[in-house]
Amino acid sequence: MREIKIFSGRANPKLAEDVCNFLHLKLGRVTLGEFPDGEIQCKIEEDVRGRDVFLVQPTCPPVNNNLMELLVMIDSCRRASAERITAVIPYYGYARQDRKDEGRVPITAKLVADLITSAGADRVLTMDLHAAQIQGFFNVPVDHLNASPVLNHYFLGLGIPTEDLCVVSPDAGSIKRAVNHNRRLDGKLAIVDKRRTSASETTSKNIIGGPVQGKTAIIFDDMISTAGSICGAAKEVHKAGAKEIYIAATHGVLCGPAVAYLQAAPIKELILTDTIPQKSQDLLTNMRVLSVAPLLGEAIKRIHNDESISALFRESIA
Repeated sequence: MREIKIFSGRANPKLAEDVCNFLHLKLGRVTLGEFPDGEIQCKIEEDVRGRDVFLVQPTCPPVNNNLMELLVMIDSCRRASAERITAVIPYYGYARQDRKDEGRVPITAKLVADLITSAGADRVLTMDLHAAQIQGFFNVPVDHLNASPVLNHYFLGLGIPTEDLCVVSPDAGSIKRAVNHNRRLDGKLAIVDKRRTSASETTSKNIIGGPVQGKTAIIFDDMISTAGSICGAAKEVHKAGAKEIYIAATHGVLCGPAVAYLQAAPIKELILTDTIPQKSQDLLTNMRVLSVAPLLGEAIKRIHNDESISALFRESIA
């Protein structure tokens, strides 16, 4: 049986270490740096010939550096004769540019998929893509996990009575996600009617469904970038009389004014996963970060052993 090797870029080495600890493996040795002009330098310090290689590298900020580093690592392993290379991308950057919504704009999510494939990746493992159809942009197999088992397990552990719970979608585009969470958590279901006023600003108008009055509301989203949208939804839910409000998302990008918005938002707790390392944790005292390392580790083990991945959607990995 081919040997498994796991390497990490510099985007989120802690997550890669946690994945290796789950699998009882040592993290592979790789040297990464920059030449004086800023070009990325990479050397895989272990023999990967004939190995099943997994490269853990979310393309989170600084997006371009981390993406280029991933491409360089893939090329290094390909030229070192790795048997199979799987790009493990817990957070897939450029995912929001997935279609031409106006003239003369790129579909960058497809461009990045082509870059990763051309570099030599044989397979991609990712989590909670901003748009599920991005899987089709790749010409190699894509295993698309979601963090719902991890998030749902946390909220079930809080012991919130079903009659007091309301799962909230922050906009119409997230309805399917909210419905899937509600199937596991039960309770009421509500949608915040959001209207986009510009590329960076949205306004929340009213709430459909519910009711949320007197309830514990949990607002789910795939990612939080500037946090304006989800904090606007939280304010609407608060105005509607919610007793307590939680915000939960897989990817905490938290750029620009996100920390300030979240500090001012009427929320009890912000729940994120560790797909992106959180430097804002010291600033947000009500932030809790859950690990997806067991979920990724189990997926890596199943890929290596040619076992089903779809079973992970029905199981919570403890």
